[in-house]
Amino acid sequence: MYSLEILKENYLIHCKTQKELNAKTIKAYRIDLKQFIKFASTYENPISKECLTSYLAMLHEQYQPKTTKRKIASLKAFFHFLEYEDLLEHNPFNKMRISYREPKRLPKIIPANTIQLFLFTIYQHYQQATTPFQKKYALRDIAVIELLFATGMRISELCNLKYQDIDMENHSILIWGKGAKERMIQIGNLDVISAITSYINEFQKEITKSGWLFINRLGHRLSEQSVRFMINKYVDMAEISMHITPHMFRHSFATLLLEADVDIRYIQKMLGHSSITTTEIYTSVSMHKQKAILTEKHPRNGMDVSGG
Repeated sequence: MYSLEILKENYLIHCKTQKELNAKTIKAYRIDLKQFIKFASTYENPISKECLTSYLAMLHEQYQPKTTKRKIASLKAFFHFLEYEDLLEHNPFNKMRISYREPKRLPKIIPANTIQLFLFTIYQHYQQATTPFQKKYALRDIAVIELLFATGMRISELCNLKYQDIDMENHSILIWGKGAKERMIQIGNLDVISAITSYINEFQKEITKSGWLFINRLGHRLSEQSVRFMINKYVDMAEISMHITPHMFRHSFATLLLEADVDIRYIQKMLGHSSITTTEIYTSVSMHKQKAILTEKHPRNGMDVSGG
């Protein structure tokens, strides 16, 4: 049998060429597998149940449940690959019962009135811009945030949009999601359509030259970090007390649609979730709000039936 280091590299090549996983996922696999190989180097048989049991115990001690779960999933996928390629006679994971309790964290959303204030602040900044340069990049910021909230796309998906991915005639966007899965999203709001059209007209030269839809000040692809800085800037301007991240627009998109009685299966497709189970976490947020409404606003609260 080849060394684990060689097998790891073969597996990562398989992930890239056969499974077509993105660079971010492959990087995480590389880190996780490198950590395991280093740990297993002290064992005579690094693929034994004894070694794996000790390694999993170490993960549980040192990492949060979510991180532990990811690292175990990386390792299980690697061992499954070895088994499938007949490089492993017995997969020790087949006889291991792994359990861990992962705390259920509800997605953090931005209240609708806060989103409204946030957008109002960006538009106000655009209107009050004193130079063509300020006005130009304020317009880009409007297009970025409007699109982020209008589609619920991930920040990585937004920053990797190419010019050919957007069809302004039909008001649709082709989004490349995780695992190179594509989905089509319609833009239904006229203000959003107007903002994106104005942005494209203003940045036509830079967009055509680079090929990317969203451009930074050097004419290159707008980075995820730049969008985070952009959001922080307008949060400060609007004097919003809560911390807002790009992903919270995605959470808000899904939760507010669910509260507007949109079928969860449509939301699943718009978010690009492979499983409805992933989307169902937003029902917990919706139920949480429902409980608050019924606790605080139900008419029974004002009824006195004591007879006193």
